[in-house]
Amino acid sequence: MNQTAHQLTDFLLRRKEVELIAGISRASIYRLIKAGKFPHPVSLGTGSVRWKQSDIIAWQSSLTKTA
Repeated sequence: MNQTAHQLTDFLLRRKEVELIAGISRASIYRLIKAGKFPHPVSLGTGSVRWKQSDIIAWQSSLTKTA
């Protein structure tokens, strides 16, 4: 898959999916968001939020660069 096709397919992930992918708890996700170290979710209205898959992948990539 080339980069352009990947950019067209940006899935919205639920918090539970983000927890599994990132390997961190709900509390850790929100603590890192507050500290500016984790991507902010996208609001879908009525208290529902999702994270862009591309944002989570970029966050994971940034961890490997600094580790």
